[in-house]
Amino acid sequence: MARVEYGETWVYESIVSALPGIDVSRRAAIAIQLCVFEGAVLLAAWYYDLWAAALAGTAAVFVAALGSAEMLRISAMIRSEPLPEAYRRLLFGSSIEVVLGVLAYVALITQLFVFAPQRGGGSLVDELLGPEPPVLVAYVTLLVLWDVCYRIGTAWWASVVSLWRSVRYRFDSRTAGVLRRSDLEILAFAAAQLVLYPFVSGQPVIQAVILGHVAAVWLVTGLSALLVTVRSYDEREIVTK
Repeated sequence: MARVEYGETWVYESIVSALPGIDVSRRAAIAIQLCVFEGAVLLAAWYYDLWAAALAGTAAVFVAALGSAEMLRISAMIRSEPLPEAYRRLLFGSSIEVVLGVLAYVALITQLFVFAPQRGGGSLVDELLGPEPPVLVAYVTLLVLWDVCYRIGTAWWASVVSLWRSVRYRFDSRTAGVLRRSDLEILAFAAAQLVLYPFVSGQPVIQAVILGHVAAVWLVTGLSALLVTVRSYDEREIVTK
């Protein structure tokens, strides 16, 4: 993976780049992530005979891997343009996406182990893994869920910062086109998380949160794409004037 300056990477990129003695391409990093997590899911399903949960686990691993690919595509687009330093630092250097991911993860854990049981409904963990899931399966499940929540937090932050950028700055038409494409990648980033929706059919709260999250990201990012387009200018007009 190509080296970039500190403060200009997602935390995900920083971790991969910081591994000593390891320098892999972006595709290889995503492939390794996919193989390791999917291998853990399939191994646990085989050993504990939990094939009913394997499909849901595979979907979560797919969403996380696709999220990694989208993060790398977005960051590559942003770095390809001479954009305001404040925007780049806010997007990459603040690590707010981790904070939002933690908040999403804590909310999910609270829903799974506190809110749902207190409301008398079955927990998603009970539905997929049974009332007494093996420790190893629980570990892998929580690890994959964190990976998904981190991607959700990143989608939130990328959409908010994109809207701030589109309101705060104006760009020439070519740069605006690149930023618009990066906004479309954020839309795809969020939409991919709808893959999880069918696997939480018995959990109306989680379903509502997934739909609300995707709708919010689409609304904010769509407005950003519209503003960056409407407020763009043609450099030739400035030169003529």
